[in-house]
Amino acid sequence: MVCGCPENCRCHSESVDCSRRGLTEIPSGLPPQTLTLHLQDNQIRQLPAFAFRSVPRLMTLNLSNNSLSTLAPGAFHGLQHLQVLNLTQNSLCSLENGLFHPLPQLRELDLSWNNISHLPTALGEPWENLTVFAVQQNQLQQLDRTLLESMPGVKLLLLKDNLWQCNCHLLGLKLWLEKFVYKGGRTDGVICASPDTWKGENLLTIPHELYAPCPSAPLDPVPTQARQPGSTHSAAVRPPENHPAGEQDHSECGLKPKPRPANLRHAVATVIITGVVCGIVCLMMLVATIYGCTYAAITAQYRGRPFAQTNEPGKTEGQEKVSEQA
Repeated sequence: MVCGCPENCRCHSESVDCSRRGLTEIPSGLPPQTLTLHLQDNQIRQLPAFAFRSVPRLMTLNLSNNSLSTLAPGAFHGLQHLQVLNLTQNSLCSLENGLFHPLPQLRELDLSWNNISHLPTALGEPWENLTVFAVQQNQLQQLDRTLLESMPGVKLLLLKDNLWQCNCHLLGLKLWLEKFVYKGGRTDGVICASPDTWKGENLLTIPHELYAPCPSAPLDPVPTQARQPGSTHSAAVRPPENHPAGEQDHSECGLKPKPRPANLRHAVATVIITGVVCGIVCLMMLVATIYGCTYAAITAQYRGRPFAQTNEPGKTEGQEKVSEQA
């Protein structure tokens, strides 16, 4: 055993291997120069606050295949240099908002193979360095795009094998993924688990025009103070017992029926007929213009000749009178 190495662990210059030791908590006495810590395949159930205060230089932490179900809000406090965090194959059901706030240098975060049913809109500060985010094999039904927008540098996003509900609440994720893939990002796709209309379909292949806008929460026109326990109004706004309010909201978030596609043949025929009619009208206008101009020219020429002839006799008589006087 190297000096300063925890019991039953193997320590190297900057690496500590405590995997497969039957540990139920983080071992004490970790060398402060540790950069890589292996704690996988143990029975650790929770991480207290400041669990890794003795290894502030840690860059890689592997906690996979444990029994983690609780992560204290300050569990990763002090790990300013951590780049890789592996939390796969645990029993996590939810994560606290801002849990990974102390990890500004994080590059890879793997939360796959847990029981996570909800992710908060913010797990930490905007992660400029995060390139890999994995949440495969969980119980997620929705994912707020706000969380993904806090990862501007992510290149690989693993989302499959969840319980995705492809309704109006997932439209934001779809739009974000389309932009993400267009910019060269890689993802394994979001496969719909419900509703039955889209079960087994890739979210990216569903036209976003089919999504109805999410219904807003109804406003209660009567203040709570104005209600009385036996009033008829409070009984009227109470949802029916057979149809809870939650179920009604869920049904309203369904997809619109697919719109009937336009007939391309009819559209082309309409365009052709319209063009022919416009061409005929223009041709007729051109012919009428030419005819009018020609008629005006002939009329002007015809009217000019008699006028010249009538002027010539008058001019001759005048000349004769002048000669006689002379």
